[in-house]
Parts: sequence; C-alpha cells; structure tokens
Amino acid sequence: MFQLNQASFSIPTATGIRQLLSPISLQFELGKVYGLIGHNGSGKSTLIKLMARQQKSSSGQILLNNQAIEHWGSREFAREVAYLPQHLPTNTQLTARELIALGRYAWNGLLKSNPQQDQTAVQNALVLTHTEKFADQQIDVLSGGERSRIWLAMLLAQQSRFLLLDEPLAALDIAHQVEVMKLIKKLSRELGLGVVIVIHDVNLAAAFCDELIALHSGKLLAQGTPEQLITPDSLQQIYGLQLNVIAHPNTQAPVVFY
Repeated sequence: MFQLNQASFSIPTATGIRQLLSPISLQFELGKVYGLIGHNGSGKSTLIKLMARQQKSSSGQILLNNQAIEHWGSREFAREVAYLPQHLPTNTQLTARELIALGRYAWNGLLKSNPQQDQTAVQNALVLTHTEKFADQQIDVLSGGERSRIWLAMLLAQQSRFLLLDEPLAALDIAHQVEVMKLIKKLSRELGLGVVIVIHDVNLAAAFCDELIALHSGKLLAQGTPEQLITPDSLQQIYGLQLNVIAHPNTQAPVVFY
C-alpha cells in the first residue's frame, strides 16, 4: 500500500518559495487503477514523481508498506514500484526484447545471476502486452502505440507491484489510447497491480479508472469514483468549463462533451 501523509513539494524562486504541491494525503491500494486528472500545472506529474522518488518531498511522509520510501534500497524499491516518465527516449537503438530485459536489473543487477528467470519474465511481458512479433525489431521504428506497449512490457518484466505512469497516452492517437488503457485495466485485474496514471482525457479516465483524483493549482480538489467526480459541477471546479455529462448507453460510465 502507498500512503501519502501531508506530502508537499516546493521549489525556491528569485522571489521566494513556490509551492508546486500543497500538503496532500492519499492512499493507493493494489488491484486498482487510479487516474490523476486536472489542468496543466495542477500538480499531477509532481505527485507521481514524488511517489517514484524522482523528487524528494518538502514536507510530510510517503510510505510504501508502512515504511518511508527514502528508507528503501534502490533495487528493493524498484521491485515494488515501476515508473514510466512522461518523456521517453526516442533513439534507443535497442530491440524490444533488449529494452524489456532492462526491467530485470531490479532483481539481478548487471551480473544476470538468474538468466532463465530473466528470459521467462521477458517472454511473459511480451505475451501479456501482445508484443511478441516486435521482440527482435528496433523499437525506434515502431508506431507510438507499439512503443508504448513495449515500454509497458519493460515495467511488467520488472515485476513491480505498483506502476506509476506519467501521461503514457500523450503521443498516441485515440485507437492506441484505448488499446493501452484496456491493457492497463486488464493487467491490474489479472496481476493485482496498483496503477497510478496521469491522464488528460476524462472520458478514458471514466471508462477505465476505478478511482479519480482531481488536482487544481497543486491542491487536492476531489477524490472518488468516476460516477462521483464526472459531473457538471465537479468538472466546472476542476477545469473551469461548463461541460455536459451523459451515461454511456452500454457501460453507463459517464461521458463528457462540450
């Protein structure tokens, strides 16, 4: 379980201190997909970077399994938490299999002490993400959706229990966005993973996330199920727009339109 207890983040500026994330308390469990929503600059990426130990909180505590994250060893933490940053390398010169194999570093380091175990984990990740046919191809020549699945496969090979994904849909067309979100939801259910994803499309968030966390100007604005948060009043508070909401005719999930 991930717990944030009044965690915050501030940076010094020429005129003083700028608070990017106000003290916030949240809890994330395994087996659920959590969507972080809000306008640009609301603190979504800052929050996920604090959880991934990419930045150190300015105050408060972040606990993983009741232990402060700064007290975890690097490889031990990586066995529990996998992080996919917003900006990924575009020129890796690696095949899909080679990139996915990098996810095994958390378990075996550079010495590859369990090669059979590593090969099994990589192959399982390829199967789970339906990327077997790309295994020996250079990932730099694949489409955006294909590359996204390969990077996700690398996290799966890492065999962590929490996945922290910072805008993994940003560069994808709608078909690939839906494909990736379906895969994330499926993996969360089948493998019992806790997934925290920064997502801008509120309709995709409503369709595939179990809970939504809305941030505004670095503050926690609201938290709840899609049905609780995706309402005209809540969306007005989150985005400053008057939006309409109807129920999807098949799934009954809320659907937003202007």
